[in-house]
Amino acid sequence: MVDTPADAANPTDQLIIVSGLSGSGKTVALRTLEDLGYYCVDNLPAALMPAFVQALSQNAVGLRHRLAVGVDVRNRAENLNRLPQILAELAQADIGYRLVFLDTRDDVLIKRYSETRRRHPLSSDGLGLADAIAEERRLLRPMLAIADRTIDTSDLNVHQLRRLVITEMGLTAGAMTLLFESFAYRRGVPTDADFVFDARCLPNPHWDAKLRPLSGKDAPVREWLEGKAEVGEFRDDLMRFLDRWLPSFEHDGRSYVTICLGCTGGRHRSVYLSERLAEHFRQRYAQVLTYHRELE
Repeated sequence: MVDTPADAANPTDQLIIVSGLSGSGKTVALRTLEDLGYYCVDNLPAALMPAFVQALSQNAVGLRHRLAVGVDVRNRAENLNRLPQILAELAQADIGYRLVFLDTRDDVLIKRYSETRRRHPLSSDGLGLADAIAEERRLLRPMLAIADRTIDTSDLNVHQLRRLVITEMGLTAGAMTLLFESFAYRRGVPTDADFVFDARCLPNPHWDAKLRPLSGKDAPVREWLEGKAEVGEFRDDLMRFLDRWLPSFEHDGRSYVTICLGCTGGRHRSVYLSERLAEHFRQRYAQVLTYHRELE
């Protein structure tokens, strides 16, 4: 659920500030922005933001990147209270920015902490989980009040949040983004797939004890798979199929297509194919991403 109207990120924005409650998905959002080419820093002291942006903007290498920072309750309270003043300093320095706040219902946060067994950042203050969440809401109230976008992640899973970030904050106007996602069939097919291809019919590196601990991103596994004729035929058939039909999706106005490739364990064949297809389509599309569900 998105509380504010959906609109694409302003291409003139140099900086996206990601904030929100602990457990709301800030790490997922930052990692997704990093996949989109942003230079990301998590838990940057808010007072350092103007100097951080200016330092990278003056560096020729830094100009290739848009910037994103995570700012949350781990910051000192005085930094959070000074945030409106800090953002005014950014504006005075002609630094375009957007503040995105991720919110989540208390009952969902409590469930997430129960499932992951992680400690809340404010638990060290002797607070119970419910009290820690309430105190965090109080401390982050100034950021929520001035956020350009508020996203409620209560009903979003990791994949849906990634898709939301990509489609709303990472796209060049008019471009179609491709996401190649590998997965294990034993854990289920991704719910947001546009295409699903089953690679379980291919030779499996899992049965080679030396290759088993590796993944399809590692050179020994790639070489092993590329030595099997049927793997090359399967890969080339997929490329031809997608070469033929993806332009039709683009002409139909689609901005985002998810192509999922599955195998038994989601570590070797599906990962290899996702990476190879992504390499191929980066020659034609500006935004081509990969996500390996079982490696995350």
